[in-house]
Amino acid sequence: MTRAAIVTGGASGIGAAIARHLAADGALVAIFDLDGTAAEAAATAIEEAGGKAIGLPVDVTARAAIDAGVEQVRSRLGRPSILVNSAGATIAGPFLDIAAETWDRALAVNLTGTFDCCQAVLPDMIEERWGRIVNISSSSVHSGSRGLAAYVAAKSGVVGLTKVLALEFAPYGITVNTIPPGFIDTPMLRKTLEQGVFDLDQQIANTPVGRIGRPEDVAATCAFLVNEEAGYITGQIIGVNGGRNT
Repeated sequence: MTRAAIVTGGASGIGAAIARHLAADGALVAIFDLDGTAAEAAATAIEEAGGKAIGLPVDVTARAAIDAGVEQVRSRLGRPSILVNSAGATIAGPFLDIAAETWDRALAVNLTGTFDCCQAVLPDMIEERWGRIVNISSSSVHSGSRGLAAYVAAKSGVVGLTKVLALEFAPYGITVNTIPPGFIDTPMLRKTLEQGVFDLDQQIANTPVGRIGRPEDVAATCAFLVNEEAGYITGQIIGVNGGRNT
């Protein structure tokens, strides 16, 4: 059965890799991204490769934009039964320097946006009696990370939200899991490196498999979790981190 999937933050990095993988597996993919032009370009690339995709300008911090995007998915691709919350923002800085607006922004993008997207699509999944939600969190929630208090707090909330949703919606055939990526080579990570939060060589040295992760590593795991065969896996934290933590 062909299913409609929404991938937030799907124009670049991990989200883009997930969108490509799901489309290659036959899903009809809607790419939600703050950068609408980039979303359309990513969708065009998927279509040129033989898949089906649309790109939509959606700011996950605006519930009205999310609802409008979901309505477009319903009309153009069908009722969404797969949701991957990959939109995120790493906001770095010493804890005592974090302004209230910075804290609010970190939660709005990384946590409240995930909440709103889940709430927007779950009624469709309940109607379908089938659904798959994968929330991209962060391995930093397990170990903490200096200079990333707002980000780590928000992503920790994503893990908690995942567990609650898994319990509430399992009776409807809906699974909800989270992937906390480790050190993955993405534009967002490169920006964090430029801010001096991490040292690249040290991070690779700390990774047992001896390399930085690729967005495709996360995409492969996500593609498994949204499969029919993964219906007995829910409420789980599936790390993709090269052995850095368990």
